[in-house]
Amino acid sequence: MQRGRLVVLFGALCALIVSGCTSAETSAPRADLPPPPDGLSKFYSQPLEWGSCEGFGSPEDRLPPKTECARITVPVDYARPDGPTAQIAMSRIPATGDKIGSLLMNPGGPGVSGLSMVTVGNRTELADRFDRVGFDPRGVGSSLPAIVCLTPQEADSERAEPPTDNTPAGIAEAEAENREYADRCAQRTGTELLTHVGTREVVQDMDVMRAVLGDPKLSYLGYSYGTRLGAAYAEKFPQNVRALVLDGAVDSSQDPVQESLRQAAGFQGVFNAYAAECAQTADCPLGTDPAQSVARFRALVAPLETTPAATTDPRGLSYGDAITGVQQALYSDELWSILTQGLTELRDGRGDTLLQLADMYDGRREDGTYANTQDAFNAIRCVDDPRITDPAVVARQDAEYRKAAPFLDDGKGTGAAPLELCAAWPVPNTSTPHRVSAPGLPTTVVVSTTDDPATPYQAGVDLAAQLGAELITFRGNRHTAALVAGDRCVDDAVIDYLVDLAAPGVGLTC
Repeated sequence: MQRGRLVVLFGALCALIVSGCTSAETSAPRADLPPPPDGLSKFYSQPLEWGSCEGFGSPEDRLPPKTECARITVPVDYARPDGPTAQIAMSRIPATGDKIGSLLMNPGGPGVSGLSMVTVGNRTELADRFDRVGFDPRGVGSSLPAIVCLTPQEADSERAEPPTDNTPAGIAEAEAENREYADRCAQRTGTELLTHVGTREVVQDMDVMRAVLGDPKLSYLGYSYGTRLGAAYAEKFPQNVRALVLDGAVDSSQDPVQESLRQAAGFQGVFNAYAAECAQTADCPLGTDPAQSVARFRALVAPLETTPAATTDPRGLSYGDAITGVQQALYSDELWSILTQGLTELRDGRGDTLLQLADMYDGRREDGTYANTQDAFNAIRCVDDPRITDPAVVARQDAEYRKAAPFLDDGKGTGAAPLELCAAWPVPNTSTPHRVSAPGLPTTVVVSTTDDPATPYQAGVDLAAQLGAELITFRGNRHTAALVAGDRCVDDAVIDYLVDLAAPGVGLTC
């Protein structure tokens, strides 16, 4: 059974050399830092000792040789600062020139490691003027303790399962599996941490990071779910903001149903664009008539519901992994040629390329172990969003989702569907959808891509309006753009803003 996920491409694809780091250095706090919140002085004033990155990250993080790493201590529950603590993993590449301060960055997810974010802005003025800092949010990656729900063997087994059969028996089985998954998360992670892994806590961790980095005000670049962190930080600490760039917006005013349906339509739009481009070649695996692309795609993947495609890996390609692999490739038009390769292989009875794309999405490593990306995604999402426990709402959502994204419709809608995982989650949600309000916030910047599959364009328009932010529109078929799409128009505007606080101006379109 496949659980719904929103994971940014950028967090999965950063690729530079892995190496050790520099010798230890302690960051000295500055005298002009704002006072810490009551009861939290020991966290805000703790020393930050940068040192080797050995023991931080995974091979997929690919930290370059000059990266330094550290961990800071934060309370698990900010309402109980003398209670259990957690450690937040951080990475840094120091500024090479006249330093402004630190630029804290997050790739999104939720649940994606952010240590490799230090590579963003290489060979730009950002590298000269900022210490570029990445971090793993609490429970994620190298932060301690980590969210753990499934063993690698259990994750492989879950991915191999056939799609949910929306008969009464199938719905009952799916909901039982959700309860089992939730129980494993509670047993292996503990309900204390699970209760406190949401956006509410992470933005407080970000303010501790700001202080221990020695910055009176925060400069921040967030992608995808990282925009939700940035917006929530602005709402809680507007007086501590220097600059925010939020790219690939998650609109916190949407409920989970609205977000899911917008995303479904976004993926369908990018699938259509891919199919139209593919159809220009005679050997396109979806044929040369874009109007038939959905039917051709469904014909390719439908047999996998009962029989996996052969792969050199003994797992084979399941139906769920095929869908995941295709969605991974739709995050950026740079991957469309790989998607064509994968669908061509599938037409010929093999699934190696799509399985590799699915492994990338799910954080599966070559040795068969997993990053905790998907477990962390589920845990964070289930405390960030309200529960949907009404079967009628779930049924309507399922029917509307199939209409919004027909390339994902297996044709087996029954007018009913299982309750989603979060309905079985063992701890309560800690956030609710609302419009962001941050009086006194300085000028901020939102970047939104016209054909972004995961965080559709309108969400960026809406978030910019809520924050009173300058909106940069990027015309493209990809998820996120600033400093990752190679577009000088976007990049120059973002760099000028971060360095000089120069607003891009109303209506900038790139």
